[in-house]
Amino acid sequence: MSFQGRPPARWRRSARCGATNGCVEVARLDVSAISVRDTEDITDHLSFGLGEWRKFIEDAKDGRFDQS
Repeated sequence: MSFQGRPPARWRRSARCGATNGCVEVARLDVSAISVRDTEDITDHLSFGLGEWRKFIEDAKDGRFDQS
């Protein structure tokens, strides 16, 4: 099967989500952005530039968003 245009989005979620539907998914819908959506409302999504996304991931890995 072939199609024209852009391939369908591949939304991914963390393996830590388990069977619940209360997770966040990410996909690359555009070459210059990462999109994020809530699995409980898949009709809307937010998009972030690649630099913004990299900074978010770095901060998350550094524990910047950890709650005390």
